[in-house]
Amino acid sequence: MIGHALDEVPLEACGLFAARPGTDKVLEVYRCRNAAASARVYTVEPLDHLKADRDAESRGMEIVGVYHSHTHTDAYPSPTDVAQAPDPAWRYVIVSLKEPEPVLRCYRIVDGEIQEEPVQLDGR
Repeated sequence: MIGHALDEVPLEACGLFAARPGTDKVLEVYRCRNAAASARVYTVEPLDHLKADRDAESRGMEIVGVYHSHTHTDAYPSPTDVAQAPDPAWRYVIVSLKEPEPVLRCYRIVDGEIQEEPVQLDGR
């Protein structure tokens, strides 16, 4: 996710991630194109979303969240991020490139309420 965010500068990067149903361990990360082609907002390219969903389903997984980068702001959901949060069960990961060292944080967004969740990286 961080590498993808850096690759897409100056635009926001975005992607999806998948896990087995009922688990929290992400097993697959799907880089997606930002259909908005913007440095301030993102829209997951619908065809990329469809391909990720089909691949995950064929492997016994489901899409459980989305990530995107903030090129100029902190790793915290913007009002636009909150308004566009499609699924209360999903995790929303934000990679901030505001500082020299990228910052990655994860959130749940339910009915407009933002709650941070811990992130454990496995080093891959």
